[in-house]
Amino acid sequence: MAQRFGGKYSPQGPGDADAAAEARAVKSAGRRAQLLYLPGLVLVVSSLAGGPVTLITALIGGAVLTLAAWMLQQGLEAEAAYDARKVARRPAVPRKMLASALTGIGVAIAAYTGDSGIGGSVLYGIAALVLHVATFGIDPMANKGMEGVDAFQQDRVARVVDEAEAYLTTMKSQIDALNDRRLSERVADFQTIARRMIRTVEEDPRDLTGARKFLGVYLMGARDATVKFVDLYRRTKDADARASYEALLDDLQKNFAARTERMMLDDRSDMDIEINVLRDRLQREGVHINNKGL
Repeated sequence: MAQRFGGKYSPQGPGDADAAAEARAVKSAGRRAQLLYLPGLVLVVSSLAGGPVTLITALIGGAVLTLAAWMLQQGLEAEAAYDARKVARRPAVPRKMLASALTGIGVAIAAYTGDSGIGGSVLYGIAALVLHVATFGIDPMANKGMEGVDAFQQDRVARVVDEAEAYLTTMKSQIDALNDRRLSERVADFQTIARRMIRTVEEDPRDLTGARKFLGVYLMGARDATVKFVDLYRRTKDADARASYEALLDDLQKNFAARTERMMLDDRSDMDIEINVLRDRLQREGVHINNKGL
């Protein structure tokens, strides 16, 4: 990790691009499910002239298919976030598998509104379930960690990262509800800085101790402040409240960036110490090395 000092996690470095690319990948993954919102609507519209029983059945089937599409979208986004992290816990709710089951049920109900009968409807539902699994796969079933890091430490890191990401997601959703581009961009800038610290901890769990208060207490406070600000600003458009909130974001961004930089400096110092110890040991063994570049 220390070899990235001055690069990936430096201000305006590739880390910003990595965080933005990760966010785009998560959002893009969810878009794969958008077309699956249509079958439920088509089912309901096509059953309008079929009588009350057929219509009610179609409404139930459409609701099930719509819920399946939403669960799939959430599952694909969760999987993309899981793939992007070096340390991650498996999703607590297997959304993709639930989406497959709901799709099978929804298709069976849709088939029943036609002339398939119970047996044929069940077969259609099973076929839809199998095809759904074959197309989208299943949810990650195991926690993901790093080699050389014990399971307890991996779990601690994953738990803190999950909580931090949840705080950041809430902040974004709250601010986006205001439809204020400038504020959304300011929160996005802070998210980028906070995620540098998250990635730093993921790559070296030894940094967790120094970062835990930032990723826990401070982010929770930032989330709570965001919720209160949005509630007030939506009602009053108070310019002073807005200025105070933007000043809070500035302070948070500066402190998170400074703490991450110190973590990187500490890693660089540890690496330099290890290199010096190794150099001395090799020289005692009679191995002469070129000091240039070390």
